[in-house]
Amino acid sequence: MSCPLKLILLPALLDYSLGLSDLIVSSPELTVHVGDSALMGCVFQSTEDKHVTKVDWMLSKENHAEDEYVLYYYSNLSVPMGRFRNRACLVGDILHHDGSLLLQDVQEADQGTYTCEIRLERESLVFKKAVTLHVLPEEPKELTVHVGDSIPIKCVFQSTEEKHVTKINWMFSSGERAKEETVFHYHSKLKSPMGYPQTWGRFQNRINLVGDISRNDGSIMLQGVKESDRGIYTCSIYLGNLVFKKTVVLSVILKEAQTLVTPAAIPPMVLGGNQLVIIVGIVCGTILLLPVLILIVKRTHRNKSSVNSTTLVKNLENTKKADLEKHVYSSISTREVIDKEEPRGKSEATYMTMHPVWPSLRSDPNNLHEKKSDGGTPKTQRAF
Repeated sequence: MSCPLKLILLPALLDYSLGLSDLIVSSPELTVHVGDSALMGCVFQSTEDKHVTKVDWMLSKENHAEDEYVLYYYSNLSVPMGRFRNRACLVGDILHHDGSLLLQDVQEADQGTYTCEIRLERESLVFKKAVTLHVLPEEPKELTVHVGDSIPIKCVFQSTEEKHVTKINWMFSSGERAKEETVFHYHSKLKSPMGYPQTWGRFQNRINLVGDISRNDGSIMLQGVKESDRGIYTCSIYLGNLVFKKTVVLSVILKEAQTLVTPAAIPPMVLGGNQLVIIVGIVCGTILLLPVLILIVKRTHRNKSSVNSTTLVKNLENTKKADLEKHVYSSISTREVIDKEEPRGKSEATYMTMHPVWPSLRSDPNNLHEKKSDGGTPKTQRAF
């Protein structure tokens, strides 16, 4: 009697406590990046062996917009609606009252509160569960690393339910048509995660699991990157029959030699609005002032030319004047010298032509008489 009584009293107590015929569970929160997948659980725990007749998933926004249908299940048929047609699917086990929803390729517009409603046959009780989904910007799908460095490659499957990870695979391909290589493998039957056997791969001893498998995190760390590691890395996380995949492209570049920093090596700065306005103003002002500057330069050049011409003429005049004065002075000095020397020459000539004159006996009888009276010796007179 006690067991049937409990089954009868439980719905009655729920109706009394809630004042409704619905069972509402507190809403968990889930945060994903754009492009990733999100698993929103909706499991109704019941001891009764009743079949699920209907499952509805609705989306409501914070701006109080009209609710949007995401997916509904009825009569063994799952139908995604509207913009969720190719991205939403029911992944729960309906036979075990599991109406979990997988939303793939999450978009920014998918942010909001998702409400799940599960109805059982011949049961007025409706199970409701809400999940608040937060969407972050997309993580880079292409990573860049230098040769010899290490780089983490993330792979996280976001879920509100603690699903048991059964297997994780990491595959590598160097091109679209190249054969895939196994990078890392994990299986739940093994006691601990293991890398690919050393004799089979070139990633041996260079891969470490850094993610928490209990939280559906299969991220790895690639150490000692080589140039041949450039390519496409694909992660697959298995939760039973459910598979989550993520692809990352890795680019490998050589390390640059250390050189002195030169102005050419300094990266260009992004100009702000004010700086751009100032530069445009300077350019426009320069263009407007350019004709004035050209005119000033021409006038300056013209003035310099006239000054140089005037200076050249004056120099020529001074040179001619100096030559003329020199010629006059030289003529005067030459003439003075000639004038000074001329009387001397004449006196010398006069002196040189003066000599004693012997008078003739015939011309002066007196002189002859004087000579005889002195004893017969004639006297010579010196002319001065």
